[in-house]
Amino acid sequence: MDITVQDRIRHEITDTPVVLFMKGTPVFPQCGFSAAVVQILSHMGVKFKGIDVLSDPSVRQGIKEFSNWPTVPQLYVKGEFVGGCDIVREMFDTGELKQLLEEKGVPVRA
Repeated sequence: MDITVQDRIRHEITDTPVVLFMKGTPVFPQCGFSAAVVQILSHMGVKFKGIDVLSDPSVRQGIKEFSNWPTVPQLYVKGEFVGGCDIVREMFDTGELKQLLEEKGVPVRA
C-alpha cells in the first residue's frame, strides 16, 4: 500500500470524530450497505464525514489493507475501527453503538 494513502486514511480518522468509508456519499449512497449505515447514523443524529471510495481506487483498496477488513463500508469513531454494515446494524439494535458513541464523547440524539 502506498504510504501516502495510509497517511491520508490515518489523517482522516484522527482529525474527524466519526468517519464512514463508503460507496457513494451520505446524500447519495451507491450501495445498500453504505445506505444502511448512513441511515443508522442519521437516525441517531450523529455528525459524520463520508469518504467515497468509488472516487479514489487507491483509498478503496487502501482502507481494506489499513483495517485488515475486506469490505466497505467501514465506520471509524475517534480513530477506532468499529466495523462494517452488519456489525454497525447489530450494535445499533442492541444499543451498543449509542453507548460507544457516548463513551467517545460523540453527541447522539436521545
